[in-house]
Amino acid sequence: MKLNELRDNPGAAKKAKRVGRGPGSGKGKTAGRGIKGQKSRSGVAINGYEGGQMPLYQRLPKRGFNKPNRKKFAVVNLGLIQKFIDDKKLDAKAEITEDALVASGLVRRKLDGVRVLGAGDFTAKATITVTGASKSAVEAVEKAGGSLTVTSAAAAE
Repeated sequence: MKLNELRDNPGAAKKAKRVGRGPGSGKGKTAGRGIKGQKSRSGVAINGYEGGQMPLYQRLPKRGFNKPNRKKFAVVNLGLIQKFIDDKKLDAKAEITEDALVASGLVRRKLDGVRVLGAGDFTAKATITVTGASKSAVEAVEKAGGSLTVTSAAAAE
């Protein structure tokens, strides 16, 4: 094979239709835009506009509600905590608090608190104190011989 023998697969590269290039092209003169009117001109942006009729996105009902003061938790899985303990970034003997999680780099920001979820394997005998935790996370930590304390009862499920 030589450089001059290289070809793209048939049908892979489609030539663009050149509009406004004479009557023989099938797209000459007005280039398929018709005659006169807003859409025949350049610089037209009428995507959501329906000619004065109430647009579809305004006719449809609004649904749902976003609670303005809802709590946003930083979420951590037990498997990640275990990985950080194995990598010596977290000390399982000392109490693992939210500040310790931030200092280790596992959590970037505490936000309204840290919530621990039970995904992943957890084997360390550790004491964890956080704002929230799932039931499966509490069970997994206690099964490993540690304890998981939730500081505010409202945040826990």
